[in-house]
Amino acid sequence: MATYLYKLGRFAFRRRHFVALLWVALLTLAGVGAASAPPAGNSSFSIPGTEAQRAFDLLEQRFPGMSADGATARVVFQAPEGQKMTDPGNKAAVEKTVKELGSGSEVASVADPYTGKAVSRDGTIAYASVKYKVSGMELEDASRDALKESAGHARDAGLTVEIGGDALTTAPETGSSEVIGIAIAAVVLVITFGSLIAAGLPLLTAIIGVGIGVSTITALANPLDLGSTTSTLATMIGLAVGIDYALFIVSRYRAELAEGREREEAAGRAVGTAGSAVVFAGLTVVIALVGLSVVNIPMLTKMGVAAAGTVAIAVLIALTLIPALLGYAGRTVKPAGEKSKLLGGGRAAKKPGRPNMGTRWASFVVRRPVAVLLLGVVGLGAAAVPAASLELGLPDDGSQPVSTTQRRAYDLLSDGFGPGFNGPLMVVVDAKGSADKKAAFAEVGDEIKGLKDVVTVTPPAPNKAGDTAIITVVPKSQPSSATTEDLVHAIRDKSASIASATDAKLLVTGATAMNIDVSQKLNDALLPYLALVVGLAFLLLIVVFRSILVPLKAALGFLLSVLAALGAVVAVFQWGWLSGLMNVEQTGPVMSMMPIFMVGVVFGLAMDYEVFLVTRMREAYVHGENPGQAVVTGFRYSARVVTAAAVIMIAVFSGFIGSSESMIKMIGFGLAIAVFFDAFIVRMAIVPAVLALLGRRAWWLPAWLERALPNVDVEGEGLRTESDTDGERELVRA
Repeated sequence: MATYLYKLGRFAFRRRHFVALLWVALLTLAGVGAASAPPAGNSSFSIPGTEAQRAFDLLEQRFPGMSADGATARVVFQAPEGQKMTDPGNKAAVEKTVKELGSGSEVASVADPYTGKAVSRDGTIAYASVKYKVSGMELEDASRDALKESAGHARDAGLTVEIGGDALTTAPETGSSEVIGIAIAAVVLVITFGSLIAAGLPLLTAIIGVGIGVSTITALANPLDLGSTTSTLATMIGLAVGIDYALFIVSRYRAELAEGREREEAAGRAVGTAGSAVVFAGLTVVIALVGLSVVNIPMLTKMGVAAAGTVAIAVLIALTLIPALLGYAGRTVKPAGEKSKLLGGGRAAKKPGRPNMGTRWASFVVRRPVAVLLLGVVGLGAAAVPAASLELGLPDDGSQPVSTTQRRAYDLLSDGFGPGFNGPLMVVVDAKGSADKKAAFAEVGDEIKGLKDVVTVTPPAPNKAGDTAIITVVPKSQPSSATTEDLVHAIRDKSASIASATDAKLLVTGATAMNIDVSQKLNDALLPYLALVVGLAFLLLIVVFRSILVPLKAALGFLLSVLAALGAVVAVFQWGWLSGLMNVEQTGPVMSMMPIFMVGVVFGLAMDYEVFLVTRMREAYVHGENPGQAVVTGFRYSARVVTAAAVIMIAVFSGFIGSSESMIKMIGFGLAIAVFFDAFIVRMAIVPAVLALLGRRAWWLPAWLERALPNVDVEGEGLRTESDTDGERELVRA
């Protein structure tokens, strides 16, 4: 592989006009496609294989036009102090608002609070339920604007009006902190390279890669039902890996120049060596992201595949566009150890009188491996302790910031009607096979009334055919509580006895039941997903490192960093530690998708540093150094680059903590802290300590497996012969 990539790097350097034109054409094509594509809202949400989804599908068949999964809005009214909602003036204002709410083209129905018994016992709070024909993710902006405008008219009449429900679902905003993250990345690159040109190349190519990826996602959003969250996460991951991969190539290019190689030769060798690490690091990220499809949640699968596509583009750009741009840059990109005129007067840096920081640190670890290993493992173990208290769930309006109208509506409904009113359960009774359908409906209602934690059970509402009915159940507890989850399971446990007595089927659905099913589905998929992703990457790393213990150590180190990161997420988002600093206004259960998504993304990213750092060590070992010295050599050349790459990735991910979307905020924080733990504790401390303790055993591989594995030559051993036969090495002119 190294030889092939070496030739590719030289070709891209030599044919830079063709390569640059090709990428510009791809960017233009993707941009035109995005600009001309029809607008698409957020993707629809379905969870195949769950009881809640089966109930929704049944409702679509038996209640045509009901739009069971359509968006809902609750317009909550509160009377001025000392007044009642039943006062004539307040009642007139509400009825006028209800009439306005029903005029929208996407509105399926509006329930009047006075005819629907939606006024609190004390008479101070009332609500109007609005049902839409399409889901909240597909609702047009005009319908949302009309909803807000109607509420505004009621406020003008003196009422307090807030709006809850998924009808106000909008695209997440990341805020200015995302730009700050990119700015920090730029500063780190300038410090690392000592040159504005060299620092600008990774940023430029990463932006081009993300531009192509996100534009393609936008162009395909309508036919593939992709949502705004998909492009946000693709941007997050694409920026991080795009900068890192380009950083690896440019850094190795400068190192090759410093060894006296001609620029085209240096570009070829940079792509042949660091490029090999980039390819395998990229493959691990792609495997981890595409592997999210095993969960069988379409939205998660689309997010993973879209992000994987952006990573693949980042790899291709690093291998082709970076050497092409290095050709354009010419002598403005200095050999390692030299700075540009702006940053260092063009003077070559004096040779240091002592080894660099990476060498000194690695030498210390090699001398004290047991102490460093124990300190690292104990530190990560302590950070992982909160993960034992992990509670999973999906956000509802109760997790919104208190400044939002959704949260205020949630609180008003809780005050007026009880905490469980915000998460009613929809029980669907399929009595098509029952001899006495009305008796079956009544039996289900009576059974549910006898359960604990039930406040209200509405009379059965049958369809026109009379073979299916809907019963609404209001729990005592709030939607995200464990008590409500127990109630859902208790109702479902009644299904078998009801079926034997009446031949009717019972299904529980609604937003609360759907959230419970999603959490369970994600929990069940976590271990199979871990086995698939870690197993495939383990096999890939065996090929890369030609070792059994090194990939095993990489996987175990990854598990440590992920557990520690989950502990940090629990401490901040569930326990509330430093929540003010992170602008987390409401603590609660960790989002159900967080653990599995973090496992997928962090595993791939962690392998970036593992591959880049350890391939440098193996390269030194293959070229004759003893194991301890190979560890030091790997750090001498790679520690600075890996540190810069980690800081950049942390900065980019941290930029998404400013998002208005709780999922994006949590993922941004989780990925940032996971990269910190993995890069600076696992890869910089635990990895060299373990390799120092293992010695030559670290690179052991059974003879039969050695013969069976393909030789991909990630270390670039074959490039020595390649260079010698070419005879093109020459000293770089001053």
